[in-house]
Amino acid sequence: MGALVASAALLLPLVSAAPPATAGRPPAPGALQRDFAAAAAEYGVPPSVLLAVSYLQSRSDGHGGAPSVTGGYGPMHLTDAATALASAPHHSHGTEDPRGDTSRPAKRVADAGLPAPSALPPRLRTLERAAGLSGLSPEDLRTSTPANIRGGAALLAAAQRELGHPVSTDPGDWYGAVARYSGADDTATATTYADDVYDVIRSGERRTTDSGQVVALAPDPGVAPRTAQAAGLGLRTADAAGTECPVTVACEWVPAPYEEFGEGDYGNHDKADRPASQSVDYIVVHDTEATWDVTLKLVQDPAYVSWHYSLRSSDGHIAQHVPLKDVGWHAGNWYVNAKSVGLEHEGFLVSPDAWYTEAMYRTSARLVRYLAKRYGVPLDRQHILGHDNVPGPTGAAVRGMHTDPGPYWDWAHYFTLLGRPFTPAAGPRAGVVTIRPRYAAHQPLYTGCAKPGEACPPHGSGAVRLYTEPRESAPLVKDAGLRPGGQDSTTGVNDTGARASTGQRYAVAERRGEWTAIWYLGQKAWFHDPRTRPVAVGSRGWVLTPREGLAEVPVYGRAYPEASAYPAGVPVQAVSPLPYRLLAGQRYVVGDRVPGEYFYAPSFDTSGHRVVRGEETYYEIQFGHRVAFVKASDVVVTRA
Repeated sequence: MGALVASAALLLPLVSAAPPATAGRPPAPGALQRDFAAAAAEYGVPPSVLLAVSYLQSRSDGHGGAPSVTGGYGPMHLTDAATALASAPHHSHGTEDPRGDTSRPAKRVADAGLPAPSALPPRLRTLERAAGLSGLSPEDLRTSTPANIRGGAALLAAAQRELGHPVSTDPGDWYGAVARYSGADDTATATTYADDVYDVIRSGERRTTDSGQVVALAPDPGVAPRTAQAAGLGLRTADAAGTECPVTVACEWVPAPYEEFGEGDYGNHDKADRPASQSVDYIVVHDTEATWDVTLKLVQDPAYVSWHYSLRSSDGHIAQHVPLKDVGWHAGNWYVNAKSVGLEHEGFLVSPDAWYTEAMYRTSARLVRYLAKRYGVPLDRQHILGHDNVPGPTGAAVRGMHTDPGPYWDWAHYFTLLGRPFTPAAGPRAGVVTIRPRYAAHQPLYTGCAKPGEACPPHGSGAVRLYTEPRESAPLVKDAGLRPGGQDSTTGVNDTGARASTGQRYAVAERRGEWTAIWYLGQKAWFHDPRTRPVAVGSRGWVLTPREGLAEVPVYGRAYPEASAYPAGVPVQAVSPLPYRLLAGQRYVVGDRVPGEYFYAPSFDTSGHRVVRGEETYYEIQFGHRVAFVKASDVVVTRA
């Protein structure tokens, strides 16, 4: 099929030109707690309800007045997507072929369509309604934290009245209003959201927000929510038949088509029989770069591409599209696609400094825990990958690989929700380190969020920048795959050439004072790691290096079998190295030892599908920002 290029624009959240809510003099200690108390008293909302809803939306962070991935502002996540910017969904970006296999023509995508602002659902326009209820201006609701909290309280109080429930001091009486605040259009999602809010009320929370304010919610283990109120919401019943989800999330079945549409072409995924045919070894985290409605439209188009699950930002709702036994076209690397599950999270990488709701983080973590247990996938960063960690399958593909979910995804918080927080496993002089900056306080400069070369607003990040020398004036390390001409990497938000991400583990090459060097893309890469503000912790693991007598070994983006393993009728796939080298004396952290394997699926007729396995085995390694593979016969493995 000829390449189809997306021509229509999609909605992006608003780029805020307003001054951040934290501009000027910092708020007095306790101010945020008092803002919640005042808003609760003004609208008659129990303080614990207001605090718990804010926690589930934003963990009570203000994000400096910048919008979330779906145009939500402030601690109460009041949404204002009507004046959003336009761009293309992320599977339309660059030159990446989402399927990532040369056995059939590269997959491109069709016109996605653009919904009119008036067609946006109410859940993306809550700031407008909060303005009408509170009398506060939209500008204040976006940029002033006290105003934003008052707007959220006004929405909760209005929902309570509209549902015919008393404005009670008992938090349990507000279950229906909390469920409505989610914006969900189905009962299961609304009640899952409300149940999460009441779990927060029961357990309590205390944290320091991104503005340096301490917010505390005392535990109330005896709270008794009136769950029967959900019946009065008038929401639809989502079709959960056929879904493969844990019982702790709200999930519905929105199937991706598997059909032919002429000239031997078909879409938008491949039938398989996993895990009987192949193991599932990876879970890949994406963001959609599209609104929820457009995301569902795209995945139901046989001429588009596919993934297994989509997750909605406002309430954590999950839609499953492809059975887990089948292979989605999402990661841009066929080897990874054939052995992974793809999760698309509603959001935009650079809009302009993306943050994701607590509701989505929580349901995503529950889904990943379920998938990891089902398939035996280790809960670490060499198996739970971002799309930006998937290697290019060939050298020619490296520059076109995608960069979502990007440096603003909070991997530390995500893995805490997964029950696998990144904690020190060795002393400060260990031979392996795990990257772990303090997300909120760690704010490296990024450029290109709104305009090329323009600085992005300050924002927490889980990524650490890497230099050629132990000083911040030194050039950034080079990525020979992204820039074959030898140019330095940049601070661009989509430039992964000199970036190490939270949870990734690297072998230490050298230490000098407050600086640590790791082996990265065949070179020493330095990051600033002061004892008072460490960005990495000591770790343990296995490392590999070229075996004796080899000056260097090739690095691969896929672990394919040797030529002699292919049966008649299955074309031999090239075992082509990437434009990098692993040099003698360098060490890289090992993930798995895997067999050379290739899933041959060139046609709609599955009778010709084959899984080819060879004698050659590979090690997965953390090589740069992305993982890579080396032949086991080329290296030796030792304990770090």
